[in-house]
Amino acid sequence: MKRVAIEDSLDLHSFLPRDVRSVVSEYLDEAIKLGFREVRLIHGKGKGVRRAELRRLLSGDPRVKDAFDAPPDRGGFGATIVVLAVRRGI
Repeated sequence: MKRVAIEDSLDLHSFLPRDVRSVVSEYLDEAIKLGFREVRLIHGKGKGVRRAELRRLLSGDPRVKDAFDAPPDRGGFGATIVVLAVRRGI
């Protein structure tokens, strides 16, 4: 098992495609526990396959308020900004 420090961004390049779903899910749980309101998931530009898979995953997740391309200085099309749904009382 790979341990990853929880920061405001996660680079998915080092993870196998089959592991991305569980890695992102665990990362979002930890980011919320640490009080992050927004995180950046770095998936790379390529052909957009990983970006599309990631967006599908995020679209139905109740922890996610919004997801969109990062601004150019934070990765542009190669990264997704995830605005986390803030839960009160946690």
